[in-house]
Amino acid sequence: MIIRKKYRFEAAHIVRDCTSKMCKENIHGHSYVVEVFIKGSKLDNGCMILDFCKLASVKELIDSFDHSYCMWHKESDELKEAMAKINKRIVTMPISPSAEGYALLLYILIRNLLRKISLDNGEGEIILHSVRVHETESGYAQAFEEDLPLADFSINDVVFSEDIMANWKLLK
Repeated sequence: MIIRKKYRFEAAHIVRDCTSKMCKENIHGHSYVVEVFIKGSKLDNGCMILDFCKLASVKELIDSFDHSYCMWHKESDELKEAMAKINKRIVTMPISPSAEGYALLLYILIRNLLRKISLDNGEGEIILHSVRVHETESGYAQAFEEDLPLADFSINDVVFSEDIMANWKLLK
C-alpha cells in the first residue's frame, strides 16, 4: 500500500543551461507542490502504513526551501555574493534547481530522513516510493529509487544558509 503526503513551498531560481531563454537568464519563482509517496509492508496498530505525524522532519525539510533563493553550486561567485547580500534564505544545490533537480534532491534527503523515523507502533518496512515536484500546475518531475544513478552528489553537498539552519528544530 502507498500513502501520500503533500507539501508546498515558494522559491526562486535560475535554471542555467536549459533551452528556455527566459528561465536560463532570469531569476523567477514558482509555487512548488511536493508529493511524497511512501510504501509500507503492513498496517501498524492503528491500521496505518505510517502516521503522518511522524513526517514532521520531512515538513521541516520542505519548509527550509520556502521563500528561499535556490541556486546551483555552479553559479558564478559574483551571483553567489550578490544573493548573499540581499537574501537571507539561500539553498545552494549540487544539481540545477529544475523540477527534476528538486525531485532527485528531495528524494535523497527524504529517504535519509525516513531511515531515522522511530517505528514504534507495529509499522512494517517503510520505503520511500517516490517524490513528485510540481513546478507549475501542469508540469512535474517524479524521482524514484531507480533514478539515483542520475545523482552525482551526496546530501552533504546541499548547503543551507545560516538563517535556514537557525530555524531547524528536528533536523539538527
